[in-house]
Amino acid sequence: MEKTKKNKKSAFLYIQTVPDILKYQFFSKTILALLLSVLKQISMFLIRSTGRVAISSGDFAILYKTWQGPFLIVLALGSLFLYVAFDLNTQIIYASRTLEGKEIRMKEIFREGLFSIREFFTLDGIGIILYIALIAPIVGFGLSISLTRDFYIPTFISSVIESTPLYNTLYVISLIIFLLIGVLNFFTIHGILISKLKSSVADDNSRAIMKKHWKDYLKSLFRFTANTLAVNLLSVVALTVPFVIAAFIFQNRPYVLRFLFLFFAFLLSSSLAFLASLFQTFYIIKITGLYYRYMDMEDRISVYQRRKKPWVFVFITVLPVMGVLLLTLFSNRYFDMIFSKEVTSGIIAHRGGGSEAPENTVKGIEAAISLGAYGSEIDIQRTSDGQYIVNHDGNFARLCSDGRKPEEMTLEEVKGLVIRDPNYPDDPQEVATFEEMLEAAKGKIVLFVELKGNTADRQMVDDAVRIIREHDMEEECVLISLKYDLIDYAETEYPMMNTAYLTFVSFGNTAELNCDYLGLEDEATTSYVTDAIHEQNKKIMVWTPNEKERQSYFLKSEVDYIITDNVKQAKEILESYKDRDDYEKILDWIIGLF
Repeated sequence: MEKTKKNKKSAFLYIQTVPDILKYQFFSKTILALLLSVLKQISMFLIRSTGRVAISSGDFAILYKTWQGPFLIVLALGSLFLYVAFDLNTQIIYASRTLEGKEIRMKEIFREGLFSIREFFTLDGIGIILYIALIAPIVGFGLSISLTRDFYIPTFISSVIESTPLYNTLYVISLIIFLLIGVLNFFTIHGILISKLKSSVADDNSRAIMKKHWKDYLKSLFRFTANTLAVNLLSVVALTVPFVIAAFIFQNRPYVLRFLFLFFAFLLSSSLAFLASLFQTFYIIKITGLYYRYMDMEDRISVYQRRKKPWVFVFITVLPVMGVLLLTLFSNRYFDMIFSKEVTSGIIAHRGGGSEAPENTVKGIEAAISLGAYGSEIDIQRTSDGQYIVNHDGNFARLCSDGRKPEEMTLEEVKGLVIRDPNYPDDPQEVATFEEMLEAAKGKIVLFVELKGNTADRQMVDDAVRIIREHDMEEECVLISLKYDLIDYAETEYPMMNTAYLTFVSFGNTAELNCDYLGLEDEATTSYVTDAIHEQNKKIMVWTPNEKERQSYFLKSEVDYIITDNVKQAKEILESYKDRDDYEKILDWIIGLF
């Protein structure tokens, strides 16, 4: 009986806090947006004063070669501190006030959250901030902030880690160590904010709590997760049953059925998004309640009985449903204009022919052509005698069992090697020259030529353009690189050539960079970024979505090209789009929003 009362009290606590949570989220996001807008304007002033429009992964020199660099680093850290203050600390303070039954005054919460940042101006404190912002998202555990919640290790780095046993072992060990650090110090911020402890003392306090209560913590976390999933499932069922009944009644009226499906899809997706926005704060309330229990402070918990405000619940239920209804009416009326977008994204085979043939070989080019790919990406490097061969790695160890680097060998020595791709061990190939790849591609496929390795310099740009011109293929080649200075040089000196800059981290007006294409990593590509790039009359490439779900997502998006190893799979996905019915188009559009 006591347990039932406790569960009812807990459920009531979550329900009655919904209006305050929505108000809190509105004000916190607004304040953060304003503060970060000011910081961004200052940052952009500093960046532009260096003659640049953005800082990116291929142009970090600004941070240590200019006087503006240290200021930009301080501003970046300042942004992280502000996010912790207004995106995390204020949530914990809000949860604390809620549990203690205090009246919620947003002004006081935000002021306390801002001033709490002073406690992090220590080495321990800075370590906490960096862990929350950069480590927790990778480890997948711990408190985090929305700014970096999707922070990730770039695919081209993670693929190297996964393919190298030593690196992979060290990576796994590092993850385990960071996970343990995150678990043991989970309640550090609670100690700083609620118990007013110094950061170092709060660390010790958190470790003591977790060593003593880790089993209860795991059980509580499991129950919260299970309840969250149950609520989402019940929401889906509650919305699905009426739709199924209505669909059965109007099964012979296609126009009405499509309208119902639209309404259901919009209502379901918006409901789940709404619940997701609430559960983050619910989670903070839950773990804050655990902190009170573990610190023997439960006597301070006294749920504040807020005045019932029926109009608030009308506002957060009836009005959104009316909005969904209006959106449905509009979408159904202009269905073909909204949902029948032709899929036009092109497919570029990674490293020659992707996984369809030995990598970076003439046979790979031929495979890409036979599959109908738009383009083929290859990697060129310079030999010791000034010739250009095609190879991705810094040496030939992986493909040719020879540890020498291209720049340490003559063309004749390179030609003596035999490629044995691990995926095609029984199909030996020779290392191709740049000229051989051009000849195989001419008139059949566009070559995306990546300037690669230690010899990627301005001489390589000059030589590559000369060789391309000798083959009369200026319109059939795109020079690409991870080094922005090379792309900037190529675009400036050879405007007739198409250029593409590959980047996985960028800040500033990336779309204004001096190039024709921008190549972004899978995880870094959003609809906002895509639109910004198109507004500058540039094209966008995504590298390297290989999973079916990611290929499907990007092929249906506004990106111009995907660079992938699984060319055949991508082509099959494109073919399947030609036969999509209205309901599949609606689902694709909804999925694209997320």
